[in-house]
Amino acid sequence: MEEIYKEYSKYIFNYLSSFTNTEIAEELMQETFYSAMKNIHKFKNNSCLKTWLYKIAKNKLIDYYNKTNKMQEIDFDNINENLLLSNSFEEDCIERDELINVYKKIHKLDDKSKEVVLLRIKCEFSFKEIGNIMGKTEEWARITFYRAKVKLKEDFENE
Repeated sequence: MEEIYKEYSKYIFNYLSSFTNTEIAEELMQETFYSAMKNIHKFKNNSCLKTWLYKIAKNKLIDYYNKTNKMQEIDFDNINENLLLSNSFEEDCIERDELINVYKKIHKLDDKSKEVVLLRIKCEFSFKEIGNIMGKTEEWARITFYRAKVKLKEDFENE
């Protein structure tokens, strides 16, 4: 289990931190791996271990929000890990502002679209994996992602 944790913990953390702050993401990540360890005997080899862990993480996140009734938030302190390196401070600031604007628009999407977009762009999952995580089909994930992209494009054009 330690090897599994080393291999997948950063991905699970990045996924959870897309929906909440760092402290809560760390706590939920620990709960995810604890639950996985307790239920490893239930893991079916017909699905990918990574996908199974994401399903557990998603359920932990849903449980957290159901218990606390808190609004979803993004941890803007961690956005810089996604920025490309640039040559000047000014370029870094512009890229950071643009990235913040993108995340703001993503977080205005409905919950399912937002999750599909983040799983696709931040976690780099295939549409098949996204469908599996969300209990839907690959085609559903493709269509949802496409519609979210169209919505985001319209939002940017209307600025």
